[in-house]
Amino acid sequence: MLQLAFVNFRKGSYILVEGKAESDRFYIIQGGKVQIAKETEVVAEEGGNILGPGDFIGVISSMSGHSQIETAIAMTDVTLISVRRDQFSELIEKNTPVAMKIIYSFTKKMRYLDEALTRITLKKNVESDITHLFSIGEYYAKLSQYNLALYAYYHYLKNAPNGAHAAVARERFMALKSMGVSVTPSLLEPKQGEMSRIYPVESMVFCECQPGAELYIIQRGQVKITKIVDKNEVLLAVLKPGDMFGEMALLENKPRSASAIAQEGTQLLAVNRQNFNQMVSTQPQLIARLTTTLADRIWLMYKQLANTLINDPIGRMYDMLVIQLEKLKVPFQAAKSYNFDFGPTELANMCGLPKDSANRYISEFCREPIIRLIDERISVIDLAELSKQTAYRKKLMNLERARSENRTTTNSTVLW
Repeated sequence: MLQLAFVNFRKGSYILVEGKAESDRFYIIQGGKVQIAKETEVVAEEGGNILGPGDFIGVISSMSGHSQIETAIAMTDVTLISVRRDQFSELIEKNTPVAMKIIYSFTKKMRYLDEALTRITLKKNVESDITHLFSIGEYYAKLSQYNLALYAYYHYLKNAPNGAHAAVARERFMALKSMGVSVTPSLLEPKQGEMSRIYPVESMVFCECQPGAELYIIQRGQVKITKIVDKNEVLLAVLKPGDMFGEMALLENKPRSASAIAQEGTQLLAVNRQNFNQMVSTQPQLIARLTTTLADRIWLMYKQLANTLINDPIGRMYDMLVIQLEKLKVPFQAAKSYNFDFGPTELANMCGLPKDSANRYISEFCREPIIRLIDERISVIDLAELSKQTAYRKKLMNLERARSENRTTTNSTVLW
């Protein structure tokens, strides 16, 4: 039987502290007001920083298993409902609306943060126009990745048969077909209700800006998540067995925010809205896992946004590697090496480094003593040293920022 504890905090008390090791519980506000603050807030919270009855505190840290990303302070005397992580599956069964409120609040927050990240790191607004599907087809056609181009052209024509580029897209599509490029109908248009899907290497699961109504669970293989920005493919993530993706389109009924491409022969479990609604009541463990996945991604997005404030490009690249390791919960052991799934160019893209100077920074980064390239992918030979170097560079940056602020204050005082 689900038994939840009630806890009280006096006005001015600290409920959560940013940076503290992950907690095994989160809170639902029953009464009072709570203020949320971050040491580094790159973008304001969409719903504001003042929370009240019915809102949640600490869910992201608790469900993701990462450190706290914010500080929570009681603005008034506050009464909270304490929910342990191991009680979440039972909460889904006993109080489904509360659990679904958490999930939907997560998807809303993810889309907001995704738009902010794209705007800040890629210097571009999120594409949502169906015309972008045609641009994606053009991009992959130029790279001779014809099966990916065929998929993008097909879905552009399906969604915009009379669009501005329809005639050209139709011509490109037929030309690729005549060249013998083939994408099976089951990949172009998977059958509704067919939950198990097989995708060959370098095949498109779904395309950025394409309407979507399914989420996927990787059972075998790998999937890369990408965006096409300014005629360049930006790697966002590499997902492995057990990972979920595509949930934002399913839960929010909005176009895909990125493309998903099978990196190798991949088997997926596809879940549509009908199946998802059934799973909420019959498979609470799966819904709890989805919540954990969403929490993990939101934690990562906050870390990536904080990364954008690092002025030193090499320091930013170091910090992004640390973020990726923290995401995977890899311990920072001395003399312990780690091989990443991406190369220095992808790392520079993740950090949003300017294209005109990215190559110079990449060359400098690759000369760092602890960095190696193995098959064009980054390898770090000492994880403890990586952590120390990152912390040192951040400390230097903060000292310089403090000096700059002091100089500004001093000059203002003199002028006054």
